[in-house]
This record gives sequence, C-alpha cells and structure tokens, in this order.
Amino acid sequence: MSEYDFQKLKVSLAQIAEAMERLSPPPNEYPDFENNDAFVWSVSPDQLKPVLKVSKIKLELLVGIDRVRDILLENTLQFSRGLSANNALLWGSRGMGKSSLIKAIHQKIIDKGLSLKIVELQREDLPSVGRLLNILRASSERFLLFCDDLSFSHDDQHYKSLKAVLDGGLEGRPENVLFYATSNRRHLMPRDMIENEKSSSINPSEAVEEKVSLSDRFGLWLGFHPCTQEDYFEMIARYFGEFGVSTDFEKIKSQAIEWQATRGARSGRVAWQFFVDFAGRNNIKIRL
Repeated sequence: MSEYDFQKLKVSLAQIAEAMERLSPPPNEYPDFENNDAFVWSVSPDQLKPVLKVSKIKLELLVGIDRVRDILLENTLQFSRGLSANNALLWGSRGMGKSSLIKAIHQKIIDKGLSLKIVELQREDLPSVGRLLNILRASSERFLLFCDDLSFSHDDQHYKSLKAVLDGGLEGRPENVLFYATSNRRHLMPRDMIENEKSSSINPSEAVEEKVSLSDRFGLWLGFHPCTQEDYFEMIARYFGEFGVSTDFEKIKSQAIEWQATRGARSGRVAWQFFVDFAGRNNIKIRL
C-alpha cells in the first residue's frame, strides 16, 4: 500500500469513527439525588433529568378532597419514614386535583424535613420501567414513582410492563420505591375494551380478569368525584386569598357560575381557570 493510500485510509477511518460517535448516545449521567428532589425519566438514552422547579399547588388550596388527601398523606408519610406503604391509584373526575394532590403531598413531605424523591414516568415509557427500577434500587434514597393520566387502549400491551412496578417479578418491587398513578378510569381500561374481550375470547372471564385485575394490584383506590357548588366557590375564594386579590366575592359569584356553565363542569381546574381569567381581565398580575 502506498503512502498516499495509507493516509487516505486513515482519513476514512477517522470519519467513520466520528460518525459512529455522533450516532451513539452519550453515556448516562449518574443522577444527582443529593441536590434534587424531582426528576423526569426519559429514554433514548435512559436518563433521570432533574426538575428544578416543579409545577405544584399548596395542599391547603385543594378543596373537597379531604378524605383522600388525609389517606394519601398518611400513606406517603409512612413510606418516607421507612415504613410499609401501599401503591395508590387516584381515579375519577377530571380536573379534581389528582396529580396536584400527589405533587402537593410530595412538597409537604419535603417541608417536614423528610427525604423523598419524586420521579415522573410517562405511560409510553412503561416498557423501560425495569431499567429505571434498577437505577432506583441501587440508591439509598426513597422514591415516589408517579405516572399521570394512566390508561390503556385497544391492543395496548404496556399494561404488562406496569406489573413490574406493582409486583416486581422475581426481584420484587424495590423496597425504596412507591408507585402512584392517576387515571380517569377506575379499572384503567375503557368499558368497550372489556366488553370486546368478553365477546372475542375463548374464555371471556379469564381475558377480562387479566386486564381488570391490574387495578387490583394497587393497595389504595382513591376516588375523586365532581365537586359541589359550595366547594367550587370555596376553591375560587381560596385562590383569591392565596394571591392577595381583594374583591367582593358575592358580587362575582354570578360570573363564576357562568364560567362553569361554559365549561360544562365544576372542578378545581375550572375554578383555577376562572381565577386566572378574572385576574387577567382586571390587570392583576399573579406570581405562580
């Protein structure tokens, strides 16, 4: 091989190496659990990304869910203190504070001086949950694994990956990991999917049991239901008080009723949206 051909080969190999380096994912960074309390799990490459500012609401601002609030808070306190606790499924009406409650309770735990990390996991990333659990298992910290708006549709096999979190397979769920999920559906499956299983399976009862029993693996089922008119007004009033907005609340009740009518529902989310709209229309700046 001539010197010219040798140098040309070296250049080609260097270009190939550079291209391969660009295509390969960077090495995983070990998560900084000491200086961060919240993380989001992402894949390709696998990574726990710290969340510097969590979008949350104060626990005291959540109205009409006192019973489930107290149950979930006590369960989370037990876990953060190293005691046994149950995985929890928060299900029911949209906009009634399911995910807000989880984040608010996590902050309450931190405010009490206890250590608890929260990790958000997207439903579509459930197949990677085994790899995530291996990372969390190796840590001495305690983790609240949180999946928002969890549900499964037709031919969706992700629910099988969820069993690794709830039951843990041979290794078992890590002792330092607790799983909370929110869903609009009590059994995580749409009714038509369950009915279809009944009509198309050789053994309908077994097919339905496999899917419906998924929600049975949660130790806590906490239901969220539409709020009353009084709770709706109380939600709005607390927002006014929290952000220091002065107004004669009796005079704006009719506006609040009209707002809920246009949304077709009463909920904490609707109450917050009304407050945001009112503040904006009246040139009032609110600091979130």
